[in-house]
Amino acid sequence: MSANTIKKAKKLVESGGVSKIEDDLFQIRSSSNPEISYFVTSDSCECLGFKNFYKFHHGKGLKANCSHLEALRIFIQKKDS
Repeated sequence: MSANTIKKAKKLVESGGVSKIEDDLFQIRSSSNPEISYFVTSDSCECLGFKNFYKFHHGKGLKANCSHLEALRIFIQKKDS
């Protein structure tokens, strides 16, 4: 995962961009447009980066990821610690 993805994810969490909706459903703001937000679960996201992940990384054995999923992981980790 790129350092830029992690940097964006940390910024989303620190700025209050992550909101819990249900047990495994969160709403996370776009890092590039604060007017937009995405519904995110522990393993999926509605954003184009997530949807296009396999198109760009096909066959490399990587699990799809995006800054929103990473923000969710950071948010949950901070909450549990």
